[in-house]
Amino acid sequence: MSNGAPGPTPGFLVWRLANKWRVAVDRAVAPLGLTHAQYSLVASLYGLQRAGERPSQRQLADHTGLEALYVSKLARALESAGLIERTRDPRDPRAVQLALTEQGRTVTRQAVAVVQELLQRLLEPLGGLDAARTRAFTAELTTLLDVPLDPSS
Repeated sequence: MSNGAPGPTPGFLVWRLANKWRVAVDRAVAPLGLTHAQYSLVASLYGLQRAGERPSQRQLADHTGLEALYVSKLARALESAGLIERTRDPRDPRAVQLALTEQGRTVTRQAVAVVQELLQRLLEPLGGLDAARTRAFTAELTTLLDVPLDPSS
C-alpha cells in the first residue's frame, strides 16, 4: 500500500497479475511436459529461429529477461528432454548456441497454440487479444519494461 492512497499499489497489482498468469501458463503447458519458464524459452527460441537466428544462451537470456544461469539450467533440462540442442558457437568457443529439435518445434507449436487460447481468455475483459484496450495495455507494459533497473543505465 502507498502512503495516503487507498488500495493496492501498481507494483503489487503487477506482481499479482504476473503470478496469476504464470500459474495459468504452467497449468496450460503441463500436459505438454513444459513449465512456464521452459515455455518462455522454447517459444522465444522458436520465434528467433523463424527469423533466421541461432541465438546463444546469453542472447536468449537477454531476449526473455531471464538470468543467464537460469537459461543454462533450463536449456540443459530441455536438451535432456530432446526438445533443444546445445552446440558450441564456432565464432566463440565460450558461447553455447541453442536450436529446437524437430520434436521441440512440434511441442513448441502445440504450446504456442495452447497459450494463445489461454491469453484470449485472460484478455477477454479487455476485449481479447486483438482489442484496442489490449494494444494500449501492451503499450503501457512495454513502457514500464523499458525503464532500466539501474537509473544510471
